[in-house]
Amino acid sequence: MGLWPWLTGALLLLLLLVQLSRSARFYAKVSLYCALCVSGSTLAAVICLLRHGGRTVENLSIISWFVRTFKYVFGLRFDIKGRQKLEVDHPCVIISNHQSILDMMGLMEALPKRCVQIAKRELLFTGPVGLIMYLGGVFFINRQRSRTAMTVMADVGERMVRENLKVWVYPEGTRNDNGDLLPFKKGAFYLAIQAQVPIIPVVYSSFSSFYNYKTKFFTSGTIRVEVMDAIPTSGLTVADVPKLMDSCHQAMRTTFLRISKTPQENGATARPGSQPAQ
Repeated sequence: MGLWPWLTGALLLLLLLVQLSRSARFYAKVSLYCALCVSGSTLAAVICLLRHGGRTVENLSIISWFVRTFKYVFGLRFDIKGRQKLEVDHPCVIISNHQSILDMMGLMEALPKRCVQIAKRELLFTGPVGLIMYLGGVFFINRQRSRTAMTVMADVGERMVRENLKVWVYPEGTRNDNGDLLPFKKGAFYLAIQAQVPIIPVVYSSFSSFYNYKTKFFTSGTIRVEVMDAIPTSGLTVADVPKLMDSCHQAMRTTFLRISKTPQENGATARPGSQPAQ
């Protein structure tokens, strides 16, 4: 017996499992998302190298175009309120909540011009995805070495002012699955005060109405995004970091709980007590 009958049988079995099993459908969609990330990153890296020759923030427009197409595959829609607040012609620190592997789509939907991300160093070694992040000018931080991380953050502060960059940070430091915001880490606030640039909070509604890792649920839906007013840091010092961090957390948490209560496109309601997945 040849190979094709076995492949055909395996494909039919996979299609049957996807139809019958919620878990199979979930893992099939997650696998497709990962495959799109790898293939899209590979193609985008080639185009970035051909067009700009190496690492530059200008590559982000190419990367963003590829990632923004992913939402059509999964039936997702982003409803962004206040997008114009990000289109400022000066440096700033943008902070947002961090929920799951799907956050990259949300980031690229709202990403303004000349904006780079701060990410953990481990992501640099994720093959084509790490390469495209490097080419897009992402700043990588080794969180295991605080002294090295502080040096990188100091360099980021100088560069964002010198090169008129916006820097996007997830102040929670990791994805969370508790239907709320985790306590913030101080790095983004030190950075903003050091550079004397404003902070712009961006809040994404809970993903739990269409994506839940624990229950293996992944369907179509709407993500509501709210860009909040800029928070100035002029005249603040490092002594003001705790107060600034707490006020940002409180404002973002209030907004998160409010927009997550709004009925989603798929008919479900994201409840504050629900469990968005990683």
